Amino acid sequence: MNDPHAPADDRTLVMRALGGHQPSYSELMARHREAVYRVARHHVGEESEALDIAQETFISAFASLNRFDPDRPFRAWLLRIALNKCRDWARRRAVRRLFRMARPLDDALHIADDGQDPESAAISTREVARISAAVAALPANLKDALILCRLEGMSMADAAQVLGLTEKAVETRIYRARQKLSEILEG
Repeated sequence: MNDPHAPADDRTLVMRALGGHQPSYSELMARHREAVYRVARHHVGEESEALDIAQETFISAFASLNRFDPDRPFRAWLLRIALNKCRDWARRRAVRRLFRMARPLDDALHIADDGQDPESAAISTREVARISAAVAALPANLKDALILCRLEGMSMADAAQVLGLTEKAVETRIYRARQKLSEILEG
């Protein structure tokens, strides 16, 4: 017999949320926010941007919850949305960079750099930042597979499902991502 006090699975929470049960939304977010944030953080390399992307992911997911297929894992569906939000962010970033480059440099002289002095940061902190930047610099098709399998701990089968690829394609992309990371970090 089912224990009424046992935690509900994701599928049950989705059905309850669709029925207007607000605590179910909160529970889904509590269960998956760290994974969504980590995927975004590894993808974009910036903490504040990753928080924004995580928030956009949940807004988008909850707005389209009625399109969730309950026969599939909720986490995989949610991470796919997060990856799409990361790709959107990358496109917007490219456009912003183009506009920034068009402004005269003299217009930016009054902006102070509040960042921490590199010499005052610990070597390990700099190395983590360097690796995070290298991961963020990978092409999206390589980065997605690497983040899901190696940083999020997903199986290749689950990552293949999220990315819409075969397991072999995921394996190949991880291999290529590692090669590219070596080039970036050694260069």
